[in-house]
Amino acid sequence: MTAAATGPNGEPELQNHRTIDRVTRILEEVVYNPGMTFAELTRAIDAPKSSVYGFIRGLVAAGWLHQADSRFYIGPALHGLTLASGHLRAGSVTDADLQELHTAAGVTVFLGVQAGTDLIYVSEAGADLLAGFAARTNIRRGLLETAGGKALLAELPADQRDAYLRKRGQEEVHLVDEFLSEYDDIKRTGIAHNTLHGGARYALATVVRGPGGKAAAEVTLVGRTADVQPRERELSTLLLDHVERWRRRSGGA
Repeated sequence: MTAAATGPNGEPELQNHRTIDRVTRILEEVVYNPGMTFAELTRAIDAPKSSVYGFIRGLVAAGWLHQADSRFYIGPALHGLTLASGHLRAGSVTDADLQELHTAAGVTVFLGVQAGTDLIYVSEAGADLLAGFAARTNIRRGLLETAGGKALLAELPADQRDAYLRKRGQEEVHLVDEFLSEYDDIKRTGIAHNTLHGGARYALATVVRGPGGKAAAEVTLVGRTADVQPRERELSTLLLDHVERWRRRSGGA
């Protein structure tokens, strides 16, 4: 067996890995040139089309890339890692928007997006240590496990929503039943709710709509159950008012 090459300090020398190099190159190209097409990425990577296609599909499925109109952009998973590191991300819904909502509501605010079958938090405002720590240590959550995920799931076309629910395992049957029992109320009020951390925290969420009225993200309010539940109607109205204000300001973008 050939011994691994070592550096001057006796540590193994770093070696490039072709697959990893190509995947990271794809991400880097999209970071610096958002909106690249498949053909442009293939030329930039200088790799077989079949390989690049496979890498791209895998990155899109995992949420590292986002595809829109045959062009590719950095996906929500990368922004979720940014949240986990403690840095906030500004976007069409800004950090200032979230901070203003947090100040008005007095509870922690999370901004999340759907990535495949998961919800990924991409920004936050607030000081709830329990909710904040949980968001940073587990950036991916099943849609049925969160208020924001339920809000997004309720907005999916019926065929996509039913396909998602049918694929849930036996361990999620109770979550499916819970969502179906809440579905009509979510559609009627625009608000989904959830209890978490053994009932210690209570969450309310609604969707943020993009162009054409399609749900593009979700915003969640989280706080101590004893504080949030008695104010559920007030906080729901406040949440919907702020989201509507953002929509009018951006023209739905």
